[in-house]
Amino acid sequence: MHRYLLNISYIGTTFRGIQKTVNKLEQSRLDTNSVQGCLELALQVFHPTNEIQTVLSSRTDAGVHALHSTVQVDLERPNGQPYDTTTLTGVLNRTLNKQRLPIRVLSSQLVDNSFHCRYDAIGRTYLYRFAVAKDSSLGDCNLRNKAYETFIPVEEIDRCYFLQSSSFDINRVKAAARMFIGVHDFRTFMSVSRQKVSRDHPMFTVRKIDEINIRPGETRALSSSAILAAETYNYWDIEIKAKSFLYKQVRRIVGALIALGNGRIDERCLYQMLTVPSKNSWDSRILLAPACGLYLCRVHYRETDI
Repeated sequence: MHRYLLNISYIGTTFRGIQKTVNKLEQSRLDTNSVQGCLELALQVFHPTNEIQTVLSSRTDAGVHALHSTVQVDLERPNGQPYDTTTLTGVLNRTLNKQRLPIRVLSSQLVDNSFHCRYDAIGRTYLYRFAVAKDSSLGDCNLRNKAYETFIPVEEIDRCYFLQSSSFDINRVKAAARMFIGVHDFRTFMSVSRQKVSRDHPMFTVRKIDEINIRPGETRALSSSAILAAETYNYWDIEIKAKSFLYKQVRRIVGALIALGNGRIDERCLYQMLTVPSKNSWDSRILLAPACGLYLCRVHYRETDI
């Protein structure tokens, strides 16, 4: 038996999430509405002698994308020899392409059988892309309709969060982002999970944010559409790095920062949510940042581990 680490990327728009759902009444049926289920189906073309069970390094929700994530799988050939990793990558990509699935295997590599793609990860970096309309002449009462009337490049539908804000203070956002860096109890910034076991305890909710970087972004549109997009919007990238994150933590942090930039909340509100950690401390004026703007950029490992 040999263990392989698959470096993958995907567009999450059409998937329910990366993690498969196991129905105990239908164990033989693969969940092809998930990235994990589609990968396990594609791996069947190798006809290993063992049952295919993949392990995920990170879990992303419906609509969230990944530029780089990792999956491990144990495969055993009838002759006991390992699969060639270049062939493994190529055959998987051909199989996924035939099914028109927006999943790409970037590379494959043999790893030690003691390696675990989730527990051996030393960090994860997420990117959130959003764009703010430059024309701030409209009042807030018109913003709901304006979102449907204004130009949005078709290449970036479900790839970026577009804001029709009457006023947005990015400098205020940059300054407030520093509040999240370091060790905090992020209970307020964790969405309630559907798990039966409660994790509403500091043992589970304390996390350390290593870095938050906010930089000017750029459009991914093409040709004349790119010119119009650059004229219409200011693009921004928020990059957050930590060893691990709570359920929807990144989207809640980004949502809070955007609400601050829009003037819906102030810095005191952010401070209270951080210093009084509770699901009841979440300010209802904050909107959860949509999944479409979120990308898992990188899962980090020590070079010696892989």
